[in-house]
Order: sequence, then structure tokens, then C-alpha cells
Amino acid sequence: MGRGDPPRRGARGLTAAAWDAAGEWYHAWFTGAVLACVTQRGEADAAALLFRVFRRQQAETFLPGLRKLGLEGLPPAIAAARYHYLSNFIGGVGVEYVEDGPRKAWIRYPPPRWIWSGTAICGIPRAVNEAMLRGWHANNGVMLGCPRLAFVCTGQTVAGDPGLEGYFIEEARDLDESERLRFSAAESMPRFDAAAAPRLPAADWPAERVARAKRNYAMTYCRTLLQEAFALLGAAEARAVLGHAARLVGMQHVRATAAALGAAGFVAFVVALARAEGDDAEVVAQPDGSVIVTRWGCALLDGIADAEPAMTDAWECLLAGALAAWDRFARLERVAPYGWRVTPG
Repeated sequence: MGRGDPPRRGARGLTAAAWDAAGEWYHAWFTGAVLACVTQRGEADAAALLFRVFRRQQAETFLPGLRKLGLEGLPPAIAAARYHYLSNFIGGVGVEYVEDGPRKAWIRYPPPRWIWSGTAICGIPRAVNEAMLRGWHANNGVMLGCPRLAFVCTGQTVAGDPGLEGYFIEEARDLDESERLRFSAAESMPRFDAAAAPRLPAADWPAERVARAKRNYAMTYCRTLLQEAFALLGAAEARAVLGHAARLVGMQHVRATAAALGAAGFVAFVVALARAEGDDAEVVAQPDGSVIVTRWGCALLDGIADAEPAMTDAWECLLAGALAAWDRFARLERVAPYGWRVTPG
């Protein structure tokens, strides 16, 4: 492929393992960025960020997702709960579902929690976790045009409960905003029966589509996080917080991600990751022994209509951290919007 050729997306020959690797790469950045916000900006800012991320994500994906999943026309509580069950199932998130009549349906996210993976859950304040529920679950009724719909949270993993759980319920009267999210520790979701749970229509959701959707699930959360962090914190602070998290995540995860992608060297890793994300890349050797790696676009950032240069800076820290762990004497120099000179140490 020459430099004048147009960008190409969706390189062929990828496996579900490659899509999974890209998804886990961005999943780690999302979780790490939230933790970095907690430690560097404090609980209040981290909670505000999570609220904004989930409210924006809901506005952009909830109603289109209902249509894609064939859930339109169901009673509001059932539609909301089935959406959370099926969309999280597609994203690779552990989730359970129990229907309790047409006006009440439970969902439960058992440990290990996807969003706060591994030991990261130990650093998530309860208020930050609840901001996620306020941002999305409490607003489902508004989105569905049903002001009677509430979400009742009956357990939170960050508080030591065996899962995040609760139920959507359609009450007999319209609810104020303060009533749309409630907490009830005395209740518990009934036992989950996987055989009775909703299923994706196999004809519409073949294995390849599910695998790509799982990758997109994590990448979309990172895209939303970038936009809302920059809006909330300002460009300089957001770049600092998200870039610091990106560098750490790149250092921690590059070896495992490269192995999952089948990449034996750092340059091969950059190319394989680009292709797993839905882009393509080329490598041109230079006379001085360095190589220039050029991505034909960036699926994550291209999805942001008004992306700021500092967003690219923050995202690039993933690669900078990855190279630092791979070879701490090597250098990474940006030479194009999505192109770098990699100079061996």
C-alpha cells in the first residue's frame, strides 16, 4: 500500500482473538483512566465524569440498541432490563436477568465486574459506582417516554455485595427525578436461570458480528470517556490524567496484548493492533535503521467529530507506554497524525 492510497478499514483475516485483544486493550485504558481520575482529581470529579460518560453513552446508543436487539414495543421495565442483559452479554460482561411480571425485571452483574476488572475494584468509591447508575439506569424511563419507570439498586459489588444488582419497575404514578434511582439493601434478586433468559436472534447476530461488537463495546466507552473528560476537566488536565493512565496501561498490557495478537515485535504489535481496531497500517524501513509506521486512520478518534489534538496526545500515550516497556532505550516520534518513527535503542 502506498502513501497516496486511501485509508482502508476492516482488514481481512482477523480472528475473534484479535478483536478480543483490541477490546481488552481499551477496556484496560477505560478502567485505568477512571482510577487515575479518582486518585488525581478526587471522588467528586470521578463521579461527575462517570455520570457524564454513561448519560452520553445512553443518549447515543440506547434507543438505536433497542431497535437492533428487537426490543421495541415491550413494556418499559422489560425493554430496559432486556437491553442491559443483551447489550452487556454482547460486550462480554457477566450479566443475569430475571423477569418478575410485565412491570418488573431484574438484572445482576456478578463478580468479577467487567468495568472494574481485577483488583481495580478496590479503588472505586461507592459514589463513583453510583454515578454510573444515575447516568444511565435512572434515566431509562425518560428515554422510553415512561416517567413511571425507576431502577431500584439492591446491591453493589464495590460495597462488598456479591454483585451489582437491582430491578426496573414501572410504578403507578409519574416519578420525580430523585425517585428514579432508589436503594433497597433488604431485597435480593431471585436465582438466575440461563435457560429462561432472553437470547440474541442467531440469524441477526452471527459469531463474527458478536466478536466485533464486543471490541466496539470497549472502544466506544473510551471514545465517550475522552469527549466527556475534555468537556469536564479541560484539554490540558484531561490530557494529563488520561495520558498518564494510558502510559501505565500500555506498559502493563503490551506483552499480553502482543501475544494475543500474535505479534513478535513492537512494530508488528502496532500494525496488528491497528488492524484489530478496524484500521490498517504500513511499515517503511528508513536508512538510519528506524522504521516509520503509518496507520490509515484511527477508529477510536475518527469517531469524534471535533477531536482535539490533545486527545491524540492522550491516546498516543498507550503506544509510548507500550514501547517503554518493550524497549526502554527505543524512541517513538510522531511524524504524521497517526504515524510514528520507531528508533531502536
